[in-house]
Amino acid sequence: MIPSSIQTLEQELGARQYVADHGLVTAIFLALKLNKPLFLEGEAGVGKTEIAKVLADILQTDLIRLQCYEGLDINHAVYEWNYARQLLELRAHDADAAAHTHPNIFSPEFLIKRPLLQAIEQARDRAPVLLIDEVDRSDTEFEAYLLELLSDWQITIPELGTLKATHPPVVVITSNRTRELHDALKRRCIYYWIDYPNFDKELAIVRAKVPEASERLTEQVVAFIQELRARDLYKMPGVAETLDWASALTALDQTALDERVVNETLGVILKYQDDVEQVRGGVASELTARAKNYQELGYDRAAR
Repeated sequence: MIPSSIQTLEQELGARQYVADHGLVTAIFLALKLNKPLFLEGEAGVGKTEIAKVLADILQTDLIRLQCYEGLDINHAVYEWNYARQLLELRAHDADAAAHTHPNIFSPEFLIKRPLLQAIEQARDRAPVLLIDEVDRSDTEFEAYLLELLSDWQITIPELGTLKATHPPVVVITSNRTRELHDALKRRCIYYWIDYPNFDKELAIVRAKVPEASERLTEQVVAFIQELRARDLYKMPGVAETLDWASALTALDQTALDERVVNETLGVILKYQDDVEQVRGGVASELTARAKNYQELGYDRAAR
């Protein structure tokens, strides 16, 4: 059941440890109310995919995920025929001397349903959440196919006809903006850009997701990451890396940042060697010291 108000939706998200600003909650609520796809753009690791997972839990429905990649086609996204099973059926028919009719090998039992077809068919009973993840990694041809699907909520299979959803699925589309998508796709959606969180928001996220971390470690980790994002790095650490680092340091029995341990665990938050080399040593020492005195950096601690 769709939450009755923005405030209720915000409470439902919070109950599942998803910390969202009011603008994002409003965009999600409008997408649900207007039966429009929710299009989320932002850097990797800021929580775009997690929204679909949380929504499926809130709505108590299935999550169907389509992970996009270069070369994705209809056979892997929509459907394909089970050629091996069709061939076996034909051979069995040929071996049956009493058979007088041709087998129908283009019937639903020979159909392999991929995520988009699954979402349309399941929506006849109960609308699932359909996550189309990292759509920017797919080709423009697949993007064009999505336009038809999102407009009419139907899929045409030449051998079977047109299958139309009784209840449109709840669609969440994510993009890391590795390429620009066509305006026609965005026009069909409620759009929202998810940026890196500020100090207060990221602090609330880590507290919710890694409650076993000490309060001092949590505050220092977030301060370190906030300062690190101001550096000229090839790939900025996302919220996912912040959570991983807080968990890793807690697993190492750390209750506060230690310069040696920071240098030894940079691979948890930085995924390119050039970035690791840039930060290791002097920069890590500086950022650790600043994080330990984060109160002097002017961060607002109202979230505490």
